[in-house]
Amino acid sequence: MPEYLYIHIPFCIKKCIYCDFLSVTYDEPYAKEYVDALCRELVLKKNSAGALKTIYIGGGTPSVLPEESFPQLFRSIRNNFEFSAGIEITVEANPGTINESKINTLLSVGINRISLGVQSFNDNELKTLGRIHTSDEAVKAIEMIKKAGINNFSIDLMYGIPEQTMVSWKETLSRAVGFSPKHISSYELTPEKKTPLYGMIDSKKIKMPDEELVLEMYNLAIDYLASRGYEHYEISNFTLQGFRCIHNMNYWNRGEYIGAGAGAHSFTNGVRSKNTGDIKKYIKTVNSGIIPKLESTKLTHTDEIKEFIFLGLRKTEGINITKAKELGLNIPASCKGLIDEGYLEMDENYLRLTRKGIVISNTVIVRMFYGLGLE
Repeated sequence: MPEYLYIHIPFCIKKCIYCDFLSVTYDEPYAKEYVDALCRELVLKKNSAGALKTIYIGGGTPSVLPEESFPQLFRSIRNNFEFSAGIEITVEANPGTINESKINTLLSVGINRISLGVQSFNDNELKTLGRIHTSDEAVKAIEMIKKAGINNFSIDLMYGIPEQTMVSWKETLSRAVGFSPKHISSYELTPEKKTPLYGMIDSKKIKMPDEELVLEMYNLAIDYLASRGYEHYEISNFTLQGFRCIHNMNYWNRGEYIGAGAGAHSFTNGVRSKNTGDIKKYIKTVNSGIIPKLESTKLTHTDEIKEFIFLGLRKTEGINITKAKELGLNIPASCKGLIDEGYLEMDENYLRLTRKGIVISNTVIVRMFYGLGLE
């Protein structure tokens, strides 16, 4: 049975110009109605999981919820699921939506890890991204988290922002490291279709940095964070020893998990399923005593192989060769060209992307699929 729970909170104060996640503008009565429905869904899924090793509350901006929603939500979780010893409980938060009182409430319900969406310590870059906070507010949020005694917190950063320079990016990295977070995520700003950012680029209102500069920024993050003691354990994630995100590692290892909330995904018994993303329909369906499943897909053997490769190569340790053989993959034969060209490397136990391969990982993976006849 799955031992990992994801909960989706689809509310934000304001949607950022680059965001294509399921989220809507925060409205307190609507949010409370949603949390009521979410608690009912957890009842419906009571017998669907083993003792939980992680809970991850993502969004949207979960920290935008009123304080009283967190005790309500965690009463429901505890009433319907068992917790493993040492459970990792993460909540995503944004500066400007948390204060000392709310942080203490998060602690009181058992949350022991916060992922803070800082993105940049440069106010002009934050304005370009449409973020609601300033760099000073980000600093205050981090200081409040540390003061409350939350030892395990992560900072999300972003590079490839219009008008961002190598100097400003290094300054952001330096300031982030200065707070000694246990974990840092560093994401490239990627224009997704149907987002305002994509439209602004298309209409020439905004210009993205060139690929060469973006690559330099990525390499700087890897080198700078390594020099400060951070392990690069996944394409976009860095950690101090012992603080990998356990919840996300389960995703990358293709472990089972259950999701609750509008648009939340689950993976059990080789089936990937998704709740409806229509929030009103979600609430109505759950209130009728029905799990709000929109679609489910039983993975084929080919699907499993593709996921194994795509998710496995996100980890810097790479793909376990023994497990690859169990799936019927002949790794050495299918990857010889990519190894010879320096994009992949292999030892007795693992196949992994090289530094050269990481920066064009999608291209490498497509070539792997082609070599295995999976195109």
